[in-house]
Amino acid sequence: MGKRTLDLSNELYEYLLINSLREPAVVQELREETNRMLMSAMQTPPEQGQFLAMIVELMNAKQILEVGTFTGYGALWMALSLPEGGQITSLDVDEKWCKMARNYWRQAGVEDKIDLIIAPASESMRQLLNEQKANFYDIIFIDADKEGYLDYYELAMKLVRVGGLILLDNVLWGGSVINEFNQGRDVCAIREVNKRVHLDDRVTMSLMPIGDGLTFAIRRK
Repeated sequence: MGKRTLDLSNELYEYLLINSLREPAVVQELREETNRMLMSAMQTPPEQGQFLAMIVELMNAKQILEVGTFTGYGALWMALSLPEGGQITSLDVDEKWCKMARNYWRQAGVEDKIDLIIAPASESMRQLLNEQKANFYDIIFIDADKEGYLDYYELAMKLVRVGGLILLDNVLWGGSVINEFNQGRDVCAIREVNKRVHLDDRVTMSLMPIGDGLTFAIRRK
């Protein structure tokens, strides 16, 4: 037992949630409303949201950059774990989804802790560099359009501090990364960034089967 990661049956996944998840009511309400949306598959799963919050607490992170807001579920989890004076900058291109995010952030009392920027993420990240935010962020969480991942990763390497953490979500893409017949743009982009991070000697990294695959990359230099 224990030689490889478990495959989770529905029953085992339910057990995991029952014995792990401590989801605040407002966070649960946001998740449930998002689940009724057509694009609900884009939402961070609850156990991963809670894990992100724990990472924020573990690192005592005060400056977080989120690339991809959607309805604000991941940002809400992280904001609730921020220490005094902590701030999240969240980037997205869709104002419609972000209206829901703002509503729930307000309900949770964390709206002032989250700075939402509506613009293409690569433009926003370059603007942050122009604003002297290089080597600034403790955590950068990338969960946006997959074709942009390689660009976002390279920009994140400039924005995150030495010893800071870059997280890339959906890096297993439902298992499609091993399907050689799937040459779609998204899966090819994910394969490319996975290879890039794995070979990047600037980071200490690990790709973990959390949610749809989550890569941890700590900037070393």
